[in-house]
Amino acid sequence: MADINVKHLRSLSREERSALTRRSEADLSFFLEKVEPILEAVRNLGDDALVRFGRELDKADGLTKENLKVSEAEFDEAFGLVDDKVIEAIRFGIGNIRSFHEEQLPEPMWLKEVQPGAFAGDRFLPISSVALYVPRGKGSFPSVTMMTSVPAVVAKVPDLAIVTPPGPDEKVDAATLVAARIAGVETIYKVGGAQAVAAVAYGTETVKKARKIVGPGSPWVVAAKRLLAGVIDPGLPAGPSECVILADDTVSGRLAAMDLLIEAEHGPDSSAWLITPSERVVSEALDALPELWGRMTEARMEFSRTVLTGNSGGIILAESMEDACNFVNEYAPEHLEIMSTRPFDYLGDITEASEILLGTHTPVSIANFALGPNAVLPTSKGANTYGPLSVTDFLRRSSIGYVTEKGYPDMARNARTLAEYEGFSSHANAVSDLRLDYLKR
Repeated sequence: MADINVKHLRSLSREERSALTRRSEADLSFFLEKVEPILEAVRNLGDDALVRFGRELDKADGLTKENLKVSEAEFDEAFGLVDDKVIEAIRFGIGNIRSFHEEQLPEPMWLKEVQPGAFAGDRFLPISSVALYVPRGKGSFPSVTMMTSVPAVVAKVPDLAIVTPPGPDEKVDAATLVAARIAGVETIYKVGGAQAVAAVAYGTETVKKARKIVGPGSPWVVAAKRLLAGVIDPGLPAGPSECVILADDTVSGRLAAMDLLIEAEHGPDSSAWLITPSERVVSEALDALPELWGRMTEARMEFSRTVLTGNSGGIILAESMEDACNFVNEYAPEHLEIMSTRPFDYLGDITEASEILLGTHTPVSIANFALGPNAVLPTSKGANTYGPLSVTDFLRRSSIGYVTEKGYPDMARNARTLAEYEGFSSHANAVSDLRLDYLKR
């Protein structure tokens, strides 16, 4: 077995330190080249291409044009296939997710009197059609269905559809169907990968065209979104999972190691780092990992082992918590756990992270499934400019302006001064005495 990566931050060169922050999808050149013919096939052949790729790539031999869309009977059947405890957990999670996202919903319209007789404000309307991508390649993810569907329903998007890969039995994961129905989405297409992005970007005989697509996916999905960004809004960049566990000397290294494995088990393309100034935490974490791997399924153990012994994961020993916090901001992680008995001491030092989980009782697991804030988060340093998926991702904003006869003179005088300075004759004419003459006629 390869050794777990242990890095000493102080001894790293600038280039080596920068290398620690690289993500698996940083170079998409391979995927961009492979994805192009898939996108063109879907654009030109529609459903026929979706069926072919579903059979070839997802091994769904029974997939046909007739069963590309999930039927009502399949939804009904799913509730009998999923354990009652799982359904209860889905309902619990959706309740918290809905409660959280309802608080994000802005007023439909607001106006403020910026000057006497002059009003300005915003109006919010839902995007008319949005596709929700739910991955399946390395498992089943009803939680992603919950996180994408609930804010979209809260925003009242009129045309919502989920795209998700079929299994070899040409069925959609039953828990995903349960989560979708409870959340309020009943249009699901059995299509995943790059072909799913193309299907909702261009539309096919079965799959309706959408204006936006949201949800995490593999580098194939990320590449397709990038290539089709001029056709469909690709939403926030959500690729393979990543996390940083920031631990001080007040916590157990075994606890830190346990949480380090949460995102590392998603797949070999995940990224996961534990950073701490405590040599004790490092030693305890290294001691705990073999035992923790023994408690995992073989596939998930291999995924996490690949991450922690490869280029995208491991343990970093920092000089101090200040040094560690600086690295976190350089990394700009998707998930960050501040593992400490006094986590608020460090919160103010963190400026670049998509999700910040505080203390020893807030593992990523709780945030991913039950707490309420959205777990669809920007990856690959997307935290520098994006926030988590929210209700506002499903809304479009229009500015509203209204100037009365009383408010017009001051507005017109100042607008005309700037229009003349910038050399725009018609701009100036529109707020000149000529307007008042026309209004009198």
